[in-house]
Amino acid sequence: MADPIGRLVQMRALITGGAGFIGSHLADRLLGRGDQVVLLDDLSTGRLSNIEHVNGRSDVEFVLGSVLDSDLVDQVVSQVDVVFHLAAAVGVNLIVERPLESLMTNIRGTETVVESAHKYRRRLLVMSTSEIYGKNTSDSLSEDDDRILGSPLKSRWSYSEAKAIDEILAYTYWREKGLEAVIIRLFNTVGPRQTGSYGMVVPRFVGQALRNQPITIFGDGTQTRCFCHVSDAVGGLIALSEHAEAFGKVFNLGAVEEISIQDLARRIVELSGSNSELEYVPYSSAYEEGFEDMERRVPNIGRAKRLVGFEPSIGLDEIIHSVIDDLQT
Repeated sequence: MADPIGRLVQMRALITGGAGFIGSHLADRLLGRGDQVVLLDDLSTGRLSNIEHVNGRSDVEFVLGSVLDSDLVDQVVSQVDVVFHLAAAVGVNLIVERPLESLMTNIRGTETVVESAHKYRRRLLVMSTSEIYGKNTSDSLSEDDDRILGSPLKSRWSYSEAKAIDEILAYTYWREKGLEAVIIRLFNTVGPRQTGSYGMVVPRFVGQALRNQPITIFGDGTQTRCFCHVSDAVGGLIALSEHAEAFGKVFNLGAVEEISIQDLARRIVELSGSNSELEYVPYSSAYEEGFEDMERRVPNIGRAKRLVGFEPSIGLDEIIHSVIDDLQT
């Protein structure tokens, strides 16, 4: 049952991508307040180790399967109150190396989830990305800012295009069919359980630093990012999913402390006590010829702050320490 602002009390939630980095932390937060969760994951990038601490609990169900399986998605959506759609092909490495598979997962998978959510009138939160903004280097990217993308024939931009289609699907189902849909654009989100295997920069740098290996920086290292702890991001996801005024809208979630990638590497070396040196690798060697990166990505989080009070509380040094501790265990 929902209260006046849309909060579902003692809800049963489906998390697609539930064994992933963010999905597993979201599950922990929901379980911690007394909700039940169904975790759907095909383990293509998610890991059972992320959810092994909840194995055997009566309020958790793990379903091995893909969001591309429409019958399975229909079945699990019918059994829940709200859907957090996090399943996606993620990470620059994966997008560049397997663009067709990534497109199918990110577009067809979302279509399947949205259709089932509408069929059963379930509230839906759709995870999008800061990649939406492409090469827009505004000081503070707001949700209504223009997208600036490269050629659609460059696989680098396929993820952005796919997520834009996801957003359009969710928004259109809200506008035309009344689906209670909320769209979230996550900026760089980091913390324990994140792997560097798919190009995620903080765990990759920390892993190299702990092994005293060269820290490989792609490009010249002057590109800047803002890093938000997964705990802060998850709090924002839940708050926005429960607020009726969020339906049909898109929200940036991220931190606003900007740092260059080379300065990030130096800070990780310092905080980990590493002897690693910095090593610069051309994009053409790291990815593919003609690869394009975003020089800057800073979120404007004013919309989420005004509606639900979203404001990250965990600073970069604490974030780095949390990843160091996680990789050392």
